[in-house]
Amino acid sequence: MAKRLLFILLFLPLYLSAQINTDRVMMIARNALYFEDYVLSIQYFNQVINAKPYLYEPYFYRGLAKINLDDFQGAEEDCDKAIERNPFVVGVYQIRGLARIRQNKFEGAVDDYKMALKYAPENITLWNNLALCHLQKKDYKAAEEDLENLLRIAPRYTRAYLMRGEVNMRQQDTIRALNDFNKAIELDKYEPDGWSARALVKLQQKEYADAESDLNQAIRLSVRNAGNYINRALARFHQNNLRGAMNDYDLALDIDPNNFIGHYNRGLLRAQVGDDNRAIEDFDFVLQMEPDNMMATFNRAILKAQTGDYKGAIQDYSTVIAQHPNFLAGYHYRSEARKKIGDKRGAEDDDNRLLKAQLDRFNNTTSSQTAQNTANDENDDEKEEGDKTRKKSDKNMNNFRKIVIADDSEQTRQYKSDYRGRVQDRNVNIKLEPMFAINYYEKINAVRNGVNYNIFIDELNQTGIFPKRLQITNREAPLTEEQVRFHFALIDSHTSAIVADENNAAKRFARALDFYLVQDFVSSTDDLTKAILLDDTFFPAYFMRALVRCKQLEYQRAEEAAIRAKSGELNSKEAVVEYDAVIADLNRVISLAPDFAYAYYNRANLLSMLKDFRAALVDYDKAIELDPNFADAYFNRGLTNIFLGNNRKGISDLSKAGELGIISAYNIIKRFTEQSE
Repeated sequence: MAKRLLFILLFLPLYLSAQINTDRVMMIARNALYFEDYVLSIQYFNQVINAKPYLYEPYFYRGLAKINLDDFQGAEEDCDKAIERNPFVVGVYQIRGLARIRQNKFEGAVDDYKMALKYAPENITLWNNLALCHLQKKDYKAAEEDLENLLRIAPRYTRAYLMRGEVNMRQQDTIRALNDFNKAIELDKYEPDGWSARALVKLQQKEYADAESDLNQAIRLSVRNAGNYINRALARFHQNNLRGAMNDYDLALDIDPNNFIGHYNRGLLRAQVGDDNRAIEDFDFVLQMEPDNMMATFNRAILKAQTGDYKGAIQDYSTVIAQHPNFLAGYHYRSEARKKIGDKRGAEDDDNRLLKAQLDRFNNTTSSQTAQNTANDENDDEKEEGDKTRKKSDKNMNNFRKIVIADDSEQTRQYKSDYRGRVQDRNVNIKLEPMFAINYYEKINAVRNGVNYNIFIDELNQTGIFPKRLQITNREAPLTEEQVRFHFALIDSHTSAIVADENNAAKRFARALDFYLVQDFVSSTDDLTKAILLDDTFFPAYFMRALVRCKQLEYQRAEEAAIRAKSGELNSKEAVVEYDAVIADLNRVISLAPDFAYAYYNRANLLSMLKDFRAALVDYDKAIELDPNFADAYFNRGLTNIFLGNNRKGISDLSKAGELGIISAYNIIKRFTEQSE
């Protein structure tokens, strides 16, 4: 009954909302926010706002949650309300500035960051975002001043050099830009943006081999960036490596299937090597994206004629000619196609049109618009002879065979605005794969789609106690709004089921999962403990209690670190956190279910976090022994070996993890291979 009373107190209607324990609800809300369960956190912040509308914190944190859900207007409005209640909080201006940036309200964002800098003049993030705003406004002088201030505060801040290089590029100062990009690479050779930025300069300077070399480095460090493959394809194309360029377009389109330049250029290259049918498929895709793209239409027409589809070709040629009646090549190609299907009359009309244009040009009949346009077309050809590329915005039909490159406005690098999120993730590039949980929801992963199986969990799924299929996963998905409502309602129904059958450990476990999913870790731990008291052999309860306690401790440590950073206590000794209870629970799981590989894995993660790397290796070894295809265990064992200085063993494990679908393993392999050379 105590649990039911707590539920009622938490979710009373609005007219009784002032009675809720706002401190507790606020703690749960921030916990949900920390673990990226944004929809759920908003529901809790709403309750606090209803109860105490004069507080600024719930508006501020709700705005932060909305930012992460791309509700930028709603985030800005929440920050407005937070500022009304407390105008002296730096973070509120920071988040509102970010919301305004994402709505292209750069003037307002500049005001926010200037205000925040009055209170925190050495805040790197604020200077970064202020420079970004000035860059977007094309106020390059102001952006340079911001970046100079930033570099005085943080002379090794790589992103500032990259952004200043971009400012120089936009002002056509490639020498200074190159110096900045070189400096960024010197400071951090593992930052892919430095390599890709310098490659763009090399492409402009027509130093294609150097550009390809830089892009090779960028791709090794960031394998899922389609733009790097598109640019490397261009560098390879200029070196006559058509197969290599096509392979890059294939890779880019695997990552970004709707990339216009990837499909258009791959279509051109496929046509060059005689792969006509697949080239048509690329131009079909381009025309689905841009039905009025006449160059793609004309290229497709040529390919259709080459594959024997003369009627389809004629239809495409006619479409182009209707839009460009002075494009003489269109009449020539259509005449040839008409002859193939026996349309002599149509072919003669096209030939006569060509003959008239030639006579007009021969007689210098400048009054003829056709001749004038023809002359202009010829001048274009002479002017651009030898140039293999055209800008995407170029509409000169004579350039239909040229490779497309992005316009200048599209080639500029997109620099990310910044704000403080999860404390433990800032400035961290290498981290262990997360612990496993028993959950109903799992994020979709296109590369890794296996099912983690255990016979006891499968038997639990057959009991009918649980509303959805239990899964063992370390890719937990945040709840949608509908799922939040569903699990709030389930807490009530499971409470009724527990009252009717108080000695059923599985029913206690079911409600514990509901509390866990709505981020109420205290109530979840309470139910898990009661499930264990009812059945001390029910190992899933120990397993989940260990995970929940570990998450509570993680959040506690992050909060303490944030408080110390805010107060300037950078050298204060971190509070001692007891993990003995977590390890004891995992030990109990292993004694009850010695074939449950995920318990060894979670215990290894915990030991690694506590710097007991050799003990962690023993547990990772056991997890892999139980499941030879355990990708996460290979990945984490690889990192643990590297932490111990065993790079060769670590790289071997990371290679296996990459083979099994953890793509980020390859980036780490590259870093530590270089370090060991």
